[in-house]
Amino acid sequence: MPISVAEFDYIRKLVYDRTGVFLSEDKSYLVESRLNVLAKETGANSVSGLVAQLKQKPFSPLHKPIVEAMMTNETFFFRDVQPFEILKTFIIPELLKKRQGDRTLKIWCAACSSGQEPYSIMMLLREYFPQLANWKVQLIASDISTAMLDRATSGIYAQQEVNRGLPTAFLHKYFQHCGHKWQIKKEIRQSIEFRQINLTESFDFMSQMDIIFMRNVLIYFDIQTKKSIFAKVRRVLRPDGYLFLGGGETTVNLDSAFELVQFDKGVCYKLR
Repeated sequence: MPISVAEFDYIRKLVYDRTGVFLSEDKSYLVESRLNVLAKETGANSVSGLVAQLKQKPFSPLHKPIVEAMMTNETFFFRDVQPFEILKTFIIPELLKKRQGDRTLKIWCAACSSGQEPYSIMMLLREYFPQLANWKVQLIASDISTAMLDRATSGIYAQQEVNRGLPTAFLHKYFQHCGHKWQIKKEIRQSIEFRQINLTESFDFMSQMDIIFMRNVLIYFDIQTKKSIFAKVRRVLRPDGYLFLGGGETTVNLDSAFELVQFDKGVCYKLR
């Protein structure tokens, strides 16, 4: 039986209330396909049976994997290239001069999925800025999904995953064989702090960040949620810090406190 309108609306509301992610009406096929898998895994007879179980309690252990299954976790190493070129060529050299006094650099990689983005950042820092070895470098990587955070923390990737965007030299320098897969080396894994953070909730507990990567996640939120997230980002981004968004994302018409910064090979944002 295909998912009914009422069942789809229930899942849409559940996901929105828990994550702020808005599932448009054309996503019923996606919800149905993912719920079919979960229905089999949980022993429910059907999607209808699974939704019926969910409705029995406001929030139960069964709700969590349902919500996480609706998240999109597309990512790969050095995705889009330009943000990493901007980091390497402009921003890190600038911050090395500005932060020479306290020799501290703080970076937050939000919605990190299975970890390729924060590991890309850390490998870039290790490869091109050896002077940071004597600095206090804090790289926080967060996601709403505990399953994705477990994957990211393990640092284990299949061959096809390391083939996407990762330079061959980096593979041999920063990874080791793990059966038929590859695992990023322990010193790189331990240099990143993985945390579960829901972007729709408060993150005032974060210290002020020099650089925030929040790429390819805002596209899943409605306008009001985006505005709310930008307001919170303002409070944790240092006055001279930088915010990276995905190629299809912008602060324009959403938060006038940010201004676009144009570089040779891309853009990012900073506070006015």
